[in-house]
Amino acid sequence: MSAALLEVDGLTTHLFTDMGVVRAVDGISLRIAAGEAVALVGESGCGKSMTASSIMRLVRPPGRIIAGAVRFEGRDLMTITEPAMRALRGGKIAMIFQDPMTFLNPLMRVGDQIAEAVMLHQGLSRRAAWTIALDALKLVRIPAPDSVIAYYPHQLSGGMRQRVLIAMAISSRPALLIADEPTTALDVTVQAQIMRLLRDIRAELGSAMLLITHDLSLVAEYCDRVYVMYAGRLVEEADVFSIFRAPDHPYTRALLRSTLGPDRKVVDFASIDGQPPSLITPPSGCRFHPRCPERISRCAEETPPWQATARGGAACWLLHRDANDRPA
Repeated sequence: MSAALLEVDGLTTHLFTDMGVVRAVDGISLRIAAGEAVALVGESGCGKSMTASSIMRLVRPPGRIIAGAVRFEGRDLMTITEPAMRALRGGKIAMIFQDPMTFLNPLMRVGDQIAEAVMLHQGLSRRAAWTIALDALKLVRIPAPDSVIAYYPHQLSGGMRQRVLIAMAISSRPALLIADEPTTALDVTVQAQIMRLLRDIRAELGSAMLLITHDLSLVAEYCDRVYVMYAGRLVEEADVFSIFRAPDHPYTRALLRSTLGPDRKVVDFASIDGQPPSLITPPSGCRFHPRCPERISRCAEETPPWQATARGGAACWLLHRDANDRPA
């Protein structure tokens, strides 16, 4: 694998609430090479979006990043100044959010919003920035971009608004795109269009991508490697073919069993028993053990160490099992 564009090492983010400390991101480590598409998958509430926000240093109270390093092109983003971080955000690192109406200003024309980002990160005049905004709208294949550039967000459909967010993200030709559930609010046809668009744009710009999703079908089609997250921690990492062919962690196997596909009958669909644990009072040992059909006695007693493998790695006691272990 080529040198890492992004390296995350031991990233830990907690939310300090009246109910207690929420261990939303608990020691996450991952890497993304230049031009690579990497997925971060898991159930809702497992900490995927908080991981992305932590990488971008967008965590707000009551949240706080309490440990870890995030290196982008060799620079530790946790130690640089806020002005330096603002220069990277939307510049070399861009984020695509899942709800366009939350992140688009309803009182500004879409062209002005894209141009504003260009002026901020590239120091161009408004006229030059407007030209780049128009080019970005053309790149994301918005019909009639010369007209749409003067529209307000409410005049666009959900899929068109998402394209505007993507145009804003790519306007400064970022080296890394972080896409946080970019197709969640869209129908299936538009989802496919947006994901093909992201793939084509990445190919044109040479950008890497971190795709945060719970949709394994998107992972299979558009990603090179996968990190699987459960209750604030990573449980497995591998290339996309290995994950779907023979996953090492019981949680990954359970996720795959609970996913419908064209080659699977409805009767084969199997949900995961139980509920995700509280991140205020997570279970001891492996956090998946209360729901795991393959658990052994050791799973409830000790946190499994990360076991590196030729294809990635996993944190599961089954990889270390010996004759003294017994079913739980």
